[in-house]
Amino acid sequence: MKREQVRARHAEGLISATHVIQNPADLGEWIVFFKKSAGRSYFLVDDNDEVESFGNLDDLVETLRGLGIKFAEIHL
Repeated sequence: MKREQVRARHAEGLISATHVIQNPADLGEWIVFFKKSAGRSYFLVDDNDEVESFGNLDDLVETLRGLGIKFAEIHL
């Protein structure tokens, strides 16, 4: 799901949870996915529909704040 879609769906109350996990392809990076109320999950993707990954959690948290997300589970 692209950033503008996340903002819109979060504002509509359609995102039920936000999870942060290590990128399985590179354990030094982090990725985020959103659960929708219907039980489906979506990764945060960029304009090229590729999963966005973050080298540090501070950058990821700033991105989530910019999307209006206030709570996220971090899985180590």
